[in-house]
Amino acid sequence: MRIWCIEDDVNINNLVVYAIQSAGFDARGFGNYKEFAEVLKSEKPDMIILDVMLPDVDGMEILSRLKSDPATKAIPVIMLTAKTAEIDKVRALDMGADDYVPKPFGVMELLSRVRAVLRRTSPRNEDDAIVCHEVVVYPTQHKVEVNGKQIDLTLKEYNLLHLLVSNRGQVFTRKQLMDKVWGDTYVGESRTIDMHIKTLRQKLGVGGDVVKTIRGVGYKAE
Repeated sequence: MRIWCIEDDVNINNLVVYAIQSAGFDARGFGNYKEFAEVLKSEKPDMIILDVMLPDVDGMEILSRLKSDPATKAIPVIMLTAKTAEIDKVRALDMGADDYVPKPFGVMELLSRVRAVLRRTSPRNEDDAIVCHEVVVYPTQHKVEVNGKQIDLTLKEYNLLHLLVSNRGQVFTRKQLMDKVWGDTYVGESRTIDMHIKTLRQKLGVGGDVVKTIRGVGYKAE
């Protein structure tokens, strides 16, 4: 899970990023909206922690932009701010914020709120969607999306991806992949796996990085 923090106070920004990384998440900090917006053009986080009082664009305005854009409206947002008035909290929540954490805050409380929001907002439906960064696999619909865009895969490509993301972190040898996807009676070369992985990565585009090569062994999803 990638969590981005937009906070102009360097000390708070560094603290939040360090805490999130220590909790096992992929974290990144931005000091203003301009830096954040530039990266957002090519990447999308799984959550945003957003300060209200920023030097270039007001945090409420940023929240409004995020929630009005189809490409970012589903990204959960936690507001982090020194404004503690009830009206400010209500306004943020009504605009689409998923939580509102007042400063000063405890690191453990922030992490607890992050986990709670992720539990509430992670895709969980009858398909039991499997989320791996930009890639989402819907098993019962036999569907794959990258950043919300459906990707057309062959049956073997889909089965390879589903196997890998369902067992994130587990390394599969080429023979294991061949046995599980093609069947243990199939007689073929390990090159078959490599070619399918190459094509799969190309089709996934920015999501192709979830499939990692373990040199001399095989592949895994991460």
